[in-house]
Amino acid sequence: MTALLEIRDLHVEVGGKPILKGLSLSIPAGEVHAIMGPNGSGKSTLSYTLAGRDGYEVTGGDILFRGESLVGLAPEERAAKGVFLALQYPIEIPGVTTMNFLRTALNAQKKARGEQPLDAAQFLRLVRAKAKTLNINDDMLKRPLNAGFSGGEKKRAEILQMSLFEPGFAVLDETDSGLDIDALKLVSEGVNALRSAERAMLVITHYQRLLDYIVPDAVHVLAGGRIIKSGGRELALELEKSGYDAVVKAAA
Repeated sequence: MTALLEIRDLHVEVGGKPILKGLSLSIPAGEVHAIMGPNGSGKSTLSYTLAGRDGYEVTGGDILFRGESLVGLAPEERAAKGVFLALQYPIEIPGVTTMNFLRTALNAQKKARGEQPLDAAQFLRLVRAKAKTLNINDDMLKRPLNAGFSGGEKKRAEILQMSLFEPGFAVLDETDSGLDIDALKLVSEGVNALRSAERAMLVITHYQRLLDYIVPDAVHVLAGGRIIKSGGRELALELEKSGYDAVVKAAA
């Protein structure tokens, strides 16, 4: 099966320190893959590198999305091509309403792709329909983006963005962080609604509980800056039961 996203022998430095040390991963369209690993293994570095964040220097290897290299592209260029990152800690933007942010970002992507932007009425119909499924009301849309939002509200706003942008590839960086069980279920339902044969997702998490709700097609263990083991859903359950030490030692 042809990969939608292919990472080839990726080496990344942050502040001159090597973090990713030859990471390779292939994710076909239509699949959801999960990455688990201990603290300091490189999980967040991988997510930020895929999104093109400044300070994450690719020193070797390549990242291919739909056969085209992403290395060297700015974050907004990657977004326009269909790459989306749901942050572990979504940033607050006081003074900019959630509604205005979403419309501006969506239309900027459309413009970059040569598509017709949505007018105010078109956008309002679209965002209200998407928001309803995530229990996001008009009041929340009128509030400054993420300012004063609870952890669950921030994550629901992130999934609303993903729903509006309809990316080809989405990275969910510890989306379960700070969520109670009800919020986790709601966010997971929003993610699962976006699974499709044309889209792939990478779920990064410490704990397998998220994978009870977003069931992955494959699970990978990241340690020491590289993938040391891959398997099916049962691998996440094994890690939850036995921890990472045995897997890390076996790969050493």
